[in-house]
Order: sequence, then C-alpha cells, then structure tokens
Amino acid sequence: GDLTDTLSISDTGIGIPQEKINKLFQVGENTSTRGTAGEIGTGLGLILCKDLLEKNGHKIYVISESGKGSTFYFTIEKANAENREIL
Repeated sequence: GDLTDTLSISDTGIGIPQEKINKLFQVGENTSTRGTAGEIGTGLGLILCKDLLEKNGHKIYVISESGKGSTFYFTIEKANAENREIL
C-alpha cells in the first residue's frame, strides 16, 4: 500500500500572488509580505520546511488564490510498528 500521507494546512488570509509561489521555497528570494495583522516573516520558514521534508524523501507544495487564502500540502511517512516511536 501507500507509504505516505498527505497533510494540509489552510488559511483564509490574503493569499499569495501566483508570481511569488515558485519563489517561496528558494533561498535568496524575499517573498515575505505583511500578514493580515501586519506581521512580517523572515522568509526562512518555508525554506527550512522544504529542506527538512526533502532530506527525508518527502514533498511540500502550495495552492493559493489572492484574496482567498492558501493551502500548503506536504507528504510524510505513515507510522507503522517499525517506525512508531514515542517522543
């Protein structure tokens, strides 16, 4: 059977313009914009998430619409008797 699950995280914020989506996960591309409460990001969080996921054989991607919000999807390995561990 399938050994991965796809999880998603959605918001109903300001969305991400299409021209910025491809740059979200690239080092050196400052794609941060002010959030709905005026917050400012560093631009490193998604880069770190992508790096960690890819180093473990997984993926991350986003679907977004300006003015409506974004959904980030990522794959992770399913837990089973061999890899289940209490942290």
